[in-house]
Amino acid sequence: MRGWAPIVMLLCAAAAQAQDALRLNPFDDPFVQATAGRACPAPLGPAYTDAQIRAEAHYRAERGTSCWLAGECSEPSAYRYDARLARGAVAALRGDTALTDSAIWIVVERRFITLQGCVADAAQAARAEALARAVPDVQIVLPQLALPGEAPRYPIAAEGH
Repeated sequence: MRGWAPIVMLLCAAAAQAQDALRLNPFDDPFVQATAGRACPAPLGPAYTDAQIRAEAHYRAERGTSCWLAGECSEPSAYRYDARLARGAVAALRGDTALTDSAIWIVVERRFITLQGCVADAAQAARAEALARAVPDVQIVLPQLALPGEAPRYPIAAEGH
């Protein structure tokens, strides 16, 4: 029996490591590249471990309905707005010629829009944020836009994603 102990330990370690692997976008949050006018590292996007997925599922059910229960949403879940908000934000960002030399991705979750990517200057970052904020029903805009020479302000996608 002693000969099996190292094998069992290796199998347990492998199982734990596999469980901690990231799953990309398990909740199907809108994650879209809105502009592609400059070189910029692609964001990882919504990613969770299995343990985070379990915790997040409960939290999302609570957060999604609290908006409706508080009378702040006409939909029974704040997540029902996300696809529409993503379409509106992408259209606004793509339609603005001041952003043609930017590379901006958006993530939408519960009426929150996160802007990730690279912009030419602070004015361009402010413009992108203002356009996203102007989309009807957006609650919060979280800018994570890097200026030239800055490191990205978001997790980066691994090669092949």
